[in-house]
Amino acid sequence: MNVWMDDEAGPVVRPYALTRGRTRPSGETFDLIALVSAVREGGSGPEQEAILRAAQSPISVADLAVELDLPVGVVQVILGDMRDHGLISVTSQVGSRPSERILKEVINGLRAL
Repeated sequence: MNVWMDDEAGPVVRPYALTRGRTRPSGETFDLIALVSAVREGGSGPEQEAILRAAQSPISVADLAVELDLPVGVVQVILGDMRDHGLISVTSQVGSRPSERILKEVINGLRAL
């Protein structure tokens, strides 16, 4: 959540500065639908604190990126740091299959376009 904004220039702190130039999280990468849950408090910056607030109940990586208004890659790097410090737990949804009802709704929605 970028509080420091300049209407003409955009965020004062650019995303690459938040990750210190890193483009990949430490350890395993995060799937967009992986669920993030806060484990304990102690974020070291406003973005981490915002993630901990949003993850009081499980929230996907993609939804966190929307919530923070940051690129997914930046959020993944921050989440990697938070995982390393024991601030969050991540549950992968890979391998779980959506129900037939959900798939039919998606197909119908695409057809309606």
